[in-house]
Amino acid sequence: MAARKNKIQLTDAWKEKIKASVISGRLYDHLQGLNEMTPTQIKAADILLKKLVPDLNRSEHTGEGGGPLVVEVVRFGKN
Repeated sequence: MAARKNKIQLTDAWKEKIKASVISGRLYDHLQGLNEMTPTQIKAADILLKKLVPDLNRSEHTGEGGGPLVVEVVRFGKN
């Protein structure tokens, strides 16, 4: 098989996303009982995820004109 002419270069952002998905996958498997993790491994995974994935609690959302964001909940189906 011939070598590729256009080699794929992963950016640092993609590498971080891959790392985060691997770590979160291991934690999910642990929650499902598919693999065992020690408390130290769980804490280490937590610390790494906090470094790789932005904390959603710190994000600010504003509505039109800089005011508070208003969310309307719409339900479909039987009442």
